[in-house]
Amino acid sequence: MYEKLKPQIQFILRNPGGDTEDKLLQVCELLKTQIAYYDWVGFYFRNGDKEELKLGPYAGAPTDHTIIPFGKGICGQVAVSNANFVVPDVGAQDNYIACSITVKAEIVVPLFVNGKNIGQIDIDSNTPDPFTEEDERFLEFINREVSKIL
Repeated sequence: MYEKLKPQIQFILRNPGGDTEDKLLQVCELLKTQIAYYDWVGFYFRNGDKEELKLGPYAGAPTDHTIIPFGKGICGQVAVSNANFVVPDVGAQDNYIACSITVKAEIVVPLFVNGKNIGQIDIDSNTPDPFTEEDERFLEFINREVSKIL
């Protein structure tokens, strides 16, 4: 499945037309529609010089979490740790910001440009413990491709 999606991701991101926001939205929509347990897919980016993340393009239910302070929730922790964070059961996490009562698991992978953590891709799933190492590698691939257009 992931190998089939990689060329589609590259096609979207390398398309000379369209702006970056639109390309990122297309990536989010592709992932949400093609991977059954990706129920919410979005990008968060560092908000200027502030120690917070700002919601970028996403596909899924609207969220109130448009600004997330560094250290808060899974996304905020990844902004500080610079490491992937896979949460098989959000109910077992103390520092979790609930977006929806239907969300059971989350994966967040940081996005680096020139070695600097500038954002992340965030996936919520309504399926308990669905994420594997393959998901991590695939999302790392996506972030490497995204970094080329930022």
